[in-house]
Amino acid sequence: MKAGRNLIQIWLVLLALSTSTAFAQPVTTVAAGVSDSLFVKSDGSAWGMGQNDDGQLGDGSTSNTNLPVGIVPSGVTAIVSHYHTLFLKNDGSLWGSGDNGEGQLGNGTTSNTNLPVEIVPNGVTAITVGYNHSLFLKSDGSLWGMGENNDGQLGLGSISKTNLPVKIVPSGVTAVSSGEWHSLFLKSDGSLWGMGLNSYGQLGNGTTNNTNLPVGIVPSGVTAIAAGNNHSLFLKSDGSLWAMGQNSFGQLGDGTTNNQTLPEQILSGGVTAICGWNQSLFIMTNGSLWGMGLNLGGELGIGTSTNTYLPVQIEPSSVIGIAAGNVHSLFIKSDGSLWAMGENSAGQLAGVTSRTYVPAQILGPYNQVVGNITGRTNLQLSFVGVANANYALDRSSSLSPPNWIPQATNAASSFGPLVFTNTPDATTNNFWRIRSVP
Repeated sequence: MKAGRNLIQIWLVLLALSTSTAFAQPVTTVAAGVSDSLFVKSDGSAWGMGQNDDGQLGDGSTSNTNLPVGIVPSGVTAIVSHYHTLFLKNDGSLWGSGDNGEGQLGNGTTSNTNLPVEIVPNGVTAITVGYNHSLFLKSDGSLWGMGENNDGQLGLGSISKTNLPVKIVPSGVTAVSSGEWHSLFLKSDGSLWGMGLNSYGQLGNGTTNNTNLPVGIVPSGVTAIAAGNNHSLFLKSDGSLWAMGQNSFGQLGDGTTNNQTLPEQILSGGVTAICGWNQSLFIMTNGSLWGMGLNLGGELGIGTSTNTYLPVQIEPSSVIGIAAGNVHSLFIKSDGSLWAMGENSAGQLAGVTSRTYVPAQILGPYNQVVGNITGRTNLQLSFVGVANANYALDRSSSLSPPNWIPQATNAASSFGPLVFTNTPDATTNNFWRIRSVP
């Protein structure tokens, strides 16, 4: 695995030794808040960028950032965000940061925090957040909630808020999702339930009446749920997509702008993942990404600022993860790269310098390598790093111990590609690494 013997092997050494480069692992999980974006990488590290007024990025500051900042170094398995953020770690512990004015962090206070605080020490398996409330599941199938409850979104039978977690359902819950002021959950028998604000019919029970206790929506067959701002989406076991609630922007995808108080089928099959805000996104079995609804900021990534009332294709293939923010959207491709579209007023699109109406690559891909011989002895290496960030190429004649010697420093372009040209020298028997530099 030394220079001049095998280009691909040289590249793998570069990645393996880039321990100081936090961006050398693929993105596995993504979340979008109001104007912030968060992601988890394959090493379990959590990162964020964008709006941070309430400390929702959890980096110890309240400053916005247009480049990813590290939040948690390892162990994160899930992340969700609004004006506050929840993190789930691999030991089952639940952590939170950001706005806590309604007790939505569940730590017994109403004080904001710009660093993650532990909420529950173990046993948590799933998390979701709304405008000022939070919900989570435990390993025994119980559903818990905390925070604002003005519309009954905690399902406690009252409209009283709480700054400590309160049990809502004792067992049998398998999935949970929160809109701004309503909540959905799925039970092990495939039944769909909801509570909270229902003024647009987002609870799908045929009324526009709020409820502070869970009401049954669909008796069986539901496999996935997603609560948007004031609308709801769900999948059935046949891969069909269903929707209800507000449709002012076409977010239900039924070709109209009419609200719906009962679930209506949008697609008959082939859908594997869903999410929503005032736009709706979904992935099909072939990995294609589709969307409908609000698009004034370009959050659908279809090249225009026009809302769409029917599903339109955004990406043809390879999409494995999605997140919808207030005015932006994110997705992950199978190569671990992170992409974004929409508004960028707070830097939530990272290296992208302005609003974009088409998907822009923020990070990755990390398993695509490029090596070209540029002369009889010289080698060109390229990879994709964080847009506009600086990277250095180092050389060492040994790995036991290494004696790294800086060779070159280059800046990644606005979309992340970085090329080191005519280095390293292919005639040497050296090891090489790429690292981030100030």
